[in-house]
Amino acid sequence: MKGTIAVEEAIIDPAGVEAHTFAQFQSLMRPGSDQTSGLSAHEQRLLDIHGDRLKAMDEHGVEYMLLSLTSPGAQGEPDSEKAKKMAQIANDYLAGEVKKNPRRFGALAALSMHNAQDAADELRRAVKELGMFGGLVNDFQSKGVNGEEKVYFDTRDYDPFWETVQELDVPIYFHPRYAIQQDLQPGTKYGDRKHLLGAGVQFHLDLSWHLYAIISSGMLDRYPRVQIVAGHLGEGIPFNLWRASHWINHPFKRGSRPMKHDYTYYFKHNVSITTSGNYNTRGLKFCIAEIGLDRCLYAIDTPYETVEEGQSWWRSVDLPEDQKEAVARGNAIRLFKLPLEL
Repeated sequence: MKGTIAVEEAIIDPAGVEAHTFAQFQSLMRPGSDQTSGLSAHEQRLLDIHGDRLKAMDEHGVEYMLLSLTSPGAQGEPDSEKAKKMAQIANDYLAGEVKKNPRRFGALAALSMHNAQDAADELRRAVKELGMFGGLVNDFQSKGVNGEEKVYFDTRDYDPFWETVQELDVPIYFHPRYAIQQDLQPGTKYGDRKHLLGAGVQFHLDLSWHLYAIISSGMLDRYPRVQIVAGHLGEGIPFNLWRASHWINHPFKRGSRPMKHDYTYYFKHNVSITTSGNYNTRGLKFCIAEIGLDRCLYAIDTPYETVEEGQSWWRSVDLPEDQKEAVARGNAIRLFKLPLEL
């Protein structure tokens, strides 16, 4: 069967449920709900791979899913050794699940980003030994005794990681995460405005900043073959590319900016976007026109969105047949080098 290929589809491993109960996010995801009850129904949807998920794929025409550990994953663990072990355990588990049905599932590696070498080593193991097709990071890495530090990946400290990414020739998917507790205290921008938290507003605002930082850091000049993927129609960045590039290209910016090119250049050469959880047909068409057809991929964002909803929207998208085929599956096969027929 040739159906859609969905590339941002979340799971949780049993060890992850034990280590980081979803109860901590209950009040953020569903304000007013009982935090002590956890998210047992949601956990079950994340744990399910070969049951209802596969059934929904069959019913609605999803050929293949790239699975990844749900947010915040290893990025939410402030202890470096625990985060490293969490990623290893999750990757071993996910690789084992993929082996049960490799025609329908592949995986992106969880990575501890406490330091570049650990991240590089685990990515190499995941790709070379476990057969994974890239890695996924959930915005910044939490660090510190109380998880109060935020580590971003645009500094020279992470060059060994990006060098490995380029050598392995696999993409790195950037995914959002909830604000940390220190940013939820009274008087903070989100602490006094919790209705802005999550996928509707906070996710794309926070992650787009990190993406701008990565893209503008000069890393992509040092490692020009690195490929980055941003979901939710590029976390809003394609719609701001003209303005961002216009200002970074001003004479008073060009002499001091850390990168050689502007943001538009890197989006056309190093960044792909997906439709995960942002089923906006006009927005997708804009992205195709702005950054190129080959830079746009399909994704659903299960189980945060349903397979049925994603596929129902996709059937309504009125793109030319060749463009629709490219977004639905061809671009993903080429970018992730999936073992599927074009």
